[in-house]
Amino acid sequence: MTPRRVVAFGGGHGLSASLRALRHCAPEVDLDITAVVTVGDDGGSSGRLRAERGGLPPGDLRQALVALAGDHPATRRSAGLFQHRFAAAPAVAGPVAAGPDQALAEAAAGTVSALVEATGGTGPARSGGGSAARGDGLAGHAVGNLVLCGLMELLGDPVDALEHAGAMLGTVGRVLPMSRQPVGIEARVRGVDPAAPDEVRTVRGQHQVAVTTGRVESLRLTPAAPAACAEALDAIGAADWLIFGPGSWYTSVLPHLLVPQLADAIVSSPARRLVTLNLAAEKETLGLSVADHLAALRWYLPELKVDLVLADARAVGDPEPVERAAESLGARLVLAPVAVVDGTPRHDPAALGAALVPLLGADR
Repeated sequence: MTPRRVVAFGGGHGLSASLRALRHCAPEVDLDITAVVTVGDDGGSSGRLRAERGGLPPGDLRQALVALAGDHPATRRSAGLFQHRFAAAPAVAGPVAAGPDQALAEAAAGTVSALVEATGGTGPARSGGGSAARGDGLAGHAVGNLVLCGLMELLGDPVDALEHAGAMLGTVGRVLPMSRQPVGIEARVRGVDPAAPDEVRTVRGQHQVAVTTGRVESLRLTPAAPAACAEALDAIGAADWLIFGPGSWYTSVLPHLLVPQLADAIVSSPARRLVTLNLAAEKETLGLSVADHLAALRWYLPELKVDLVLADARAVGDPEPVERAAESLGARLVLAPVAVVDGTPRHDPAALGAALVPLLGADR
């Protein structure tokens, strides 16, 4: 049986949840998975590396790779290494007992020490040099971010770097950036200052947009028309399914629709399209209803047609306005229990995968 070719769009934890769910479909639906990842991150470790080394921010790419990592014990350990984040350098000198993951991470630090030599300026102030200085420079960095940054510098192409990292992790799918050039995210936000609730200001940077307390009224990328990753365009054109969400709507989902070449490919693709809705509003979407999330898709890409909208009944509440919003996109609303059972607003990959199986496996 020919695999169903699925392209999932997003970034961060939302895309990771979607990819893990697609992995859970494997016993019942043979899927060929491609992740297309946003490249606008400017916070944390990714922001530091982007500012100091240039190139694509690696954090969202790393999370997608780890979500698709193979199940062999060695690749699972490598995936754990990619996720390991260095703490601040210990205040006391001398040997410190470490578990196997920590020891593996410290060994990896030797291979990337040249890369991070320039990163100490954003951590605690350097003093003296030597191992303490390197420790300060490593603090806050995920090992996988450093590996990806190093591979991109070594190989000269982010797609080649991601292919190599995928081989290291035994990924059961492919991870691609939405563009080979990093982008900036800007938003016009109303009510950033509580003292001036009607004032509209420009908020710049993915991190600042993600944590804004105002209402986002419009979104744009800088540059306005970055070149789309050619391999991503090919994957979209050959796909059976295009999947959007869950994830931070303004900073992980909608940016794909703002890349003109990607938008054109999404609209013209013969694939069916599925939108997975979030379980709760984030800071950037406070005041935005579930139905408004779907309306935003149409606002930024009016030609977009969707086949299915998947949501959790508890998160939706009254389904009628969501059904109307789905119908405005040409879609049918499907309700399924896809949240973790502890009540927190997180998707359960197994439950989400179980909900996706009959949808992705259905014939037209």
